[in-house]
Amino acid sequence: MKNFWRWIPNALTFLRILLVMPFAYMLASGQYRLALALFIIASVTDGLDGLLARAFGWKSRLGAIADPLADKLLMLAAYLVLSLTMVLPWWLFAVVLIRDVVIIGGGLMFHRLIGPFDVTPSMTGKLNTLIQIMAALAVIMIEAGFDLPPWSHTAAVWSVTVMAIISGSHYVALWGLRAMRGRAS
Repeated sequence: MKNFWRWIPNALTFLRILLVMPFAYMLASGQYRLALALFIIASVTDGLDGLLARAFGWKSRLGAIADPLADKLLMLAAYLVLSLTMVLPWWLFAVVLIRDVVIIGGGLMFHRLIGPFDVTPSMTGKLNTLIQIMAALAVIMIEAGFDLPPWSHTAAVWSVTVMAIISGSHYVALWGLRAMRGRAS
């Protein structure tokens, strides 16, 4: 009976993917409180699917691919829409996007030139995601009328920028070294 429930983490991940479009629409139309509610629901499903997968051994290859994809879609949607509506500077979306493109492109090149690899996020990658989530949350809360300190918006922008550069550089260095070792052997 325990295996019957294995589908729940993946269902929660796909629910998060389905929430991306309504979330982006709410942000674009200035309905920040509704966007905030969807963002919180998506965040809860993210935590819950991971907790269930680890606690009950319900991990799957599909979940290993779909979960980070859902996170990326939500974050890219948030940063794209907040940039298009001029809540965030356009260059911040570019930094977030370029980091992800470099990592994905590097992973594809590694796979093509060196061989298969284990897609596990590093601690800096996890910290980058956490900072992106917290920064987006803070900015959406400010736009929704919540009273946050005046420096919150600026801190959100710069913390995402710095962490994206650190995290992206870390992945490039780490996988660059692995590629050199793989080519040498």
